[in-house]
Amino acid sequence: MLRASEKRQQTRGQTQGRQGAQATATKGKRVSFSSPLVLGATIQKKSAGRSGGILKKPQRALSTTILVDVSHKKPCKGANSKTEKKQRSSQGLSFSVPSRSDPLTMKINMLVHFLMEMYKMKKPIMKADMLKIVQKRYENRFPEILKKASFSIEVVFGVDLKEIDSSKDSYILVSKMDLPNNGRVTRGKGFPKTGLLLNLLGVIFIKGNCATEEKIWEFLNKMRIYDGKKHFIFGEPRKLITQDLVKLKYLEYRPMPNTNPARYEFLWGPRAHAETSKMKVLEFWAKVNRTVPSAFQFWYEEALRDEQERALAAATFNDGSDGWAENVPRPRLAALPMP
Repeated sequence: MLRASEKRQQTRGQTQGRQGAQATATKGKRVSFSSPLVLGATIQKKSAGRSGGILKKPQRALSTTILVDVSHKKPCKGANSKTEKKQRSSQGLSFSVPSRSDPLTMKINMLVHFLMEMYKMKKPIMKADMLKIVQKRYENRFPEILKKASFSIEVVFGVDLKEIDSSKDSYILVSKMDLPNNGRVTRGKGFPKTGLLLNLLGVIFIKGNCATEEKIWEFLNKMRIYDGKKHFIFGEPRKLITQDLVKLKYLEYRPMPNTNPARYEFLWGPRAHAETSKMKVLEFWAKVNRTVPSAFQFWYEEALRDEQERALAAATFNDGSDGWAENVPRPRLAALPMP
């Protein structure tokens, strides 16, 4: 995987060079990305207690729709890259969040809360317990409620609800990426950070495969995540994005040359390249907006090129044409060391 990643990096400069010429077709659009901290999903900070108990009405909603300036940016070229003028239009992709007062929406929110409490306590999720949350009145709509709750959890936290035992109707939540502790990053009973990471990777992607620190914080602020203020889901955000995720090699955080005072920018780290792809990140963002990746035409085309480059690099590695002699045993590819 690491040799394949190196081969992809050799072609990345060529891919970036094509961006400027292809940007004119959709240049200047501002897409309304409903951030994964939206969707009316709610989290209650205090423990829910026993799985079969009655849950109180969730106390905290997860923010609002986020507008992301997606005017096409030139690839990062270091410190000489100046902030480009934003060209905006009223066109965009978004969806409306159902009223929180709607009874069905409230059941969805309560189920989201219950599922995340089970995740925090590292307990299996039983269908019987979920039915208790939904209550008899809405039992016939349980498949719909579960589907919408699963969707909210997927786009907010970056975890998937998977059935582990069909005979017992038991489920578990699994992180979309291999972040430590099933997405929590640090040990404990906190919430997964995978959704936030996928968001950051998406911002970096649409900003020309690197994003200034100012742009990252601008995006996070719209998610009500602020520098120096502990977030009830993500903890201390600066430490998370500039230390934890950097140490884990999911993000690269580097100073921009020739800047005084020093400015910084973010790029994908080697683990991000190994565990996900531009297409997967675009699919994630498309799911948030309830559309398809091809709706984001410019980035979809770049993601397709990235997929082709990955396939070519993998094929070159597998067929032995990467320069290794046939009689020389190939070294085992060790996983990146965990900190």
